[in-house]
Amino acid sequence: MFCPLSLPLSGFFLLVSLIYDLYRNLPTTLSLPPPNPLLQKSKQFATMSSESPFGIDKVFLDSCKEVSEALSFKSSQSVTYKFAELNLDKDKEAVVSDAERLSVFYANAAYDFYGTPSGALCVYKNGDAWPVRTGLESQRIIREARGVHGHPMQVTWFELGKRVYTLLDDMNVPWTSIDPLAFAEAGKRRFSKLLIWIGVEPKSLVYELANTAAAAVTNLLTQAGFNDFEVGFRESVVTRSFAGPKMLSFDPLNDSVPEFRKPFTPTLGLSVAPFKTPHYEGTGALYLRESKESNCVFLLTCAHVARPPPAHPNTGPVRKTTSHPREQVIVLGNSGYTDALKSMMCTIGDQNRSIKDWQTVLRRLGKPQEGESANITKRRVEHLALVGKARETISEINKFYNEILKQWTIPDQRVIGEVVHVEPIGVNVAPHVFTRDWALIKLYNEKFDWTTFKGNKVYIGGNLSSLEYGKIMFPQPEDQADYEYPEDGLLQAFGVIQADEIRNPKQLDTNGEQCLLVIKNGLTTGTTIGRVTGMKSFTRTIDEYGIKETSMEIAVLPYGNANGPFSASGDSGSIVLDRNGRILGMLNGGAGSTNRTDVTYLTPYWYIEQEIKKYFPDSFLYDVVV
Repeated sequence: MFCPLSLPLSGFFLLVSLIYDLYRNLPTTLSLPPPNPLLQKSKQFATMSSESPFGIDKVFLDSCKEVSEALSFKSSQSVTYKFAELNLDKDKEAVVSDAERLSVFYANAAYDFYGTPSGALCVYKNGDAWPVRTGLESQRIIREARGVHGHPMQVTWFELGKRVYTLLDDMNVPWTSIDPLAFAEAGKRRFSKLLIWIGVEPKSLVYELANTAAAAVTNLLTQAGFNDFEVGFRESVVTRSFAGPKMLSFDPLNDSVPEFRKPFTPTLGLSVAPFKTPHYEGTGALYLRESKESNCVFLLTCAHVARPPPAHPNTGPVRKTTSHPREQVIVLGNSGYTDALKSMMCTIGDQNRSIKDWQTVLRRLGKPQEGESANITKRRVEHLALVGKARETISEINKFYNEILKQWTIPDQRVIGEVVHVEPIGVNVAPHVFTRDWALIKLYNEKFDWTTFKGNKVYIGGNLSSLEYGKIMFPQPEDQADYEYPEDGLLQAFGVIQADEIRNPKQLDTNGEQCLLVIKNGLTTGTTIGRVTGMKSFTRTIDEYGIKETSMEIAVLPYGNANGPFSASGDSGSIVLDRNGRILGMLNGGAGSTNRTDVTYLTPYWYIEQEIKKYFPDSFLYDVVV
């Protein structure tokens, strides 16, 4: 007996078409009415049992439901957090305590920077008070940090910034970062002057000292000939983010489940971790060739990813002789691998839940009836097609999930190479005072299918649609004239953004303001878009001996409040590109008052490239793959 479930969806529609043609060729003496193709399809689909299995283990399906429900709950919590973390409700005791503690002295502590990803609290800000809504039912104004370009201070900021942090040191201000930027209401043009946004250790700066320090910084900058600025302190911590078979090929156009396949491919944004300490995780940045004559391929990442300081001494090249043990690197550390599996399980659970909803509609629509409304027939066919597509998706994900379990579960199966060079992590490295934090991983050639290898292409799909990418990155009509979305959502990294363009970008955002928009794909946050500040930031770290070190960084802000932070722990090593694929820098850390990042820091790639060539003078970026 024929059973529709034995055919794939496409085969079923072909069969319906053949039956329809058969009806059309029957003798006219039968006086059959003209067949309704939609009704015929509806009748055939209706024979599918709502209780039919998906071909997967019931225990596994139940687990998928649990993961889906858990992640859905977590997701809803994070959305609430983003906009309401500073809400003075009694169920957020820690936040309430900090906000109330600061509001006693500075009334707008919970208002000035409301909307930043970490929910930054203001210790003190000088200048005119920023607008605040009043009234019992008034909600706080959601704000976003923005870059500043073309400000007169930009030319001399390198020297002025050093004078600012030296002054803060002399005043014993425990600062962690200095970010020159501005603020805007969410989605609007900037309203604030240039703000020297100074991060300090939580609960370390009393109001009186903040007031005095702001006045001193203002006086210093005023004497230097500037007056169009403000100074603000917020509580913030700078962190350096950690978080068998061949690598799979990646072809979004042809792969059945590309979004789940991507973590197991060499596409840039891949998760990497030390084999011996897989709980320290980061992201691969770029592929380099050792030389034209060599078949050795390197993967660039951060030194603190390849050799995390808690587990390794901060030393230089790791394997000077063959007698030294290899320090192998795996793709997908503990959380990266777990998150990849959870993503598949969550989608299976979501699809199963959707099937139940669609089947409820189908029960209400009832069985196909001759002479029924065309709209009813159409709705039934649409919902049956949704059910069929969801079942097909569940089957494909389940098949891929089982393949991964067989070949990728054990860390030994995920080894992709070994650390070949690590620079000792340093800050304030002369002469540019950048952070030095890079390492090279020598890839094992047998772990890669070089015939399908796509080189230095960053996947900009996933949590960002092609429509969203085009609207955000090419917002002006003149930008969109020649715009084409990168083929298969893979943006080729090629060329380097020079310092002059960082200071004076040629692009305009949706508000018509000068900006440099950039994109990255990292282990934790996936594809995100951000804004470069224009003026570099200073960061302060303290080593295990209590020695204070200061470094200069390229700073990137979230694109907007609704888009979430640009990076998070685990994204270290991600390469950051502009909309055309030109390389800006490698992500090395970020700052925020909670575990969410307000400002992301990069080391410029031109500097890293210079450092690499000291040891591998003939190295170059992996060839462009067409």
